[in-house]
Amino acid sequence: MSELDEILEQYPSGYEALLPILEDIQDRFNYLPEEFLKAVSERVQIPLNRIYSVATFYNAFSLKPKGKYVIQICKGTACHLMGANLLSEELSSLLNIAEGETTKDGLFSVESVRCLGCCSLAPVISINGKVYGNLKPESVKKILKKYKK
Repeated sequence: MSELDEILEQYPSGYEALLPILEDIQDRFNYLPEEFLKAVSERVQIPLNRIYSVATFYNAFSLKPKGKYVIQICKGTACHLMGANLLSEELSSLLNIAEGETTKDGLFSVESVRCLGCCSLAPVISINGKVYGNLKPESVKKILKKYKK
């Protein structure tokens, strides 16, 4: 039995199962592979175009593989004013990728978000949900070292 079958067996057919199924796939594989979306369509009997509509509407879902560690750079007002763009430039330089991309080794993905809700710690980044605040560009390298081990 495949990992996808294990996920699909937990849910009934119909629209009410779609979001939990997509969340489980995203959690397990770090993205929503196209062939999995086709299988979900057949299993829950929802047209594939509807599944794509849901998958592309929510920011939590990705149609492209993400890294083991997803780095979110807060671009909210407070973070922007406190130097979020400098953090973004430093991350791009250190990882050799732009926002929205994944490193070739599949270890890191970098994305920007509107606000992480930690304005008093601006500027902030989040790595798989762990927030790092009051950052300067030079502190980013030290943080990344923890995840490269």
